[in-house]
Amino acid sequence: MKVSYPHMGTSAIAFRSLCRSLGYEPIEPNPPTQRTLTLGTRYSPEFACIPFKIVLGTYIEALERGAELLISGGGKGPCRAGYYGELHQRILNDLGYDCEMIFFWPPLRTPADFFRKVRRFKRSASWLQVLWALRLTWQKLLVLDDLEMKSHRLRPLELRRGSVRAAFESALKLVDEAETVEEVREAGRMGLARLEAVPVADIDPDDLLKVGVVGEIYVQLEPFANFHLEEKLGELGVLVKRSLFLTNFARTDILRWGDEDIAQVAEPYLPENVGGHGQNSIGEIIDYARNGYHGVVQLAPFSCIPEIVAKSIVPSLSREWEIPVMTLFIDEQTGRGGVETRLEAFVDLLRSRRRKGEGKTHARLSGS
Repeated sequence: MKVSYPHMGTSAIAFRSLCRSLGYEPIEPNPPTQRTLTLGTRYSPEFACIPFKIVLGTYIEALERGAELLISGGGKGPCRAGYYGELHQRILNDLGYDCEMIFFWPPLRTPADFFRKVRRFKRSASWLQVLWALRLTWQKLLVLDDLEMKSHRLRPLELRRGSVRAAFESALKLVDEAETVEEVREAGRMGLARLEAVPVADIDPDDLLKVGVVGEIYVQLEPFANFHLEEKLGELGVLVKRSLFLTNFARTDILRWGDEDIAQVAEPYLPENVGGHGQNSIGEIIDYARNGYHGVVQLAPFSCIPEIVAKSIVPSLSREWEIPVMTLFIDEQTGRGGVETRLEAFVDLLRSRRRKGEGKTHARLSGS
């Protein structure tokens, strides 16, 4: 059986391994393009958010290539993402696609439903095979996230533009080709070595502008949805730290592992879970301010209620913690040129604030 799934950053590499390990023929989703978004927008409700539209377009393109089963997942709570599977299934059926869909909710929220769907997905594979496949998939996700974080740290220092991207793509290929856990670990070591071999400027990373990224998970993880924001900021000489990667999201939001619950940090400002990552965005902005970051970019799909709620709190939060926050609401009308212009202006603002702050510090130290 041919199976496909949404494209969300580098995770498609790991999910292809999972499907192969369970005996499926994966139809790996292509990275989204303008055609993907156009298809999704054409058949989506008008006020559906951009992740809904891109994922729907991705499904249609996968079905055109022969996919028979679609696998996805989403939250269970105030955010509309928990309904996406049912809505996508109905739209695809109305379009004449005869496909099956398995949509997973978080296992701790709906354990009986989750394991029923796992049994359905694993088909004739044994539980031992499932555990082996999950271990391999998890190891790939860990390595992929490590490689991506490393690329973010190196990009503002690269001497030749595009060299980090080339090394990163080469490292991704190594992980994709690895077939055992040990091979994945070795691929990770080799990939990190390739990234570390990229020629970089002799600059202390502490001297760089530091910008944190918060917001809804899909627009954070999928470069097409955020117009390759991290790469653009890196090219502007900014050290970027994203609040969400798939592995830390799985630990803290799905499995509830982790030392500090970011919701507790946000509680004085937003005491309720408003769905999605709205409460997380507030807590993470405070966390970035505490750790000396110079600014934050909030990424949000247009019409995303959790991020709209968070945005209403951001101005007072920004003043209290003295950290500039730029919010980007993204939909199918958003243009890359406009986003890049706003990012360039934001970085200029941060540099200006930093110079003024350093000037005040110098004046105090000199007694003038």
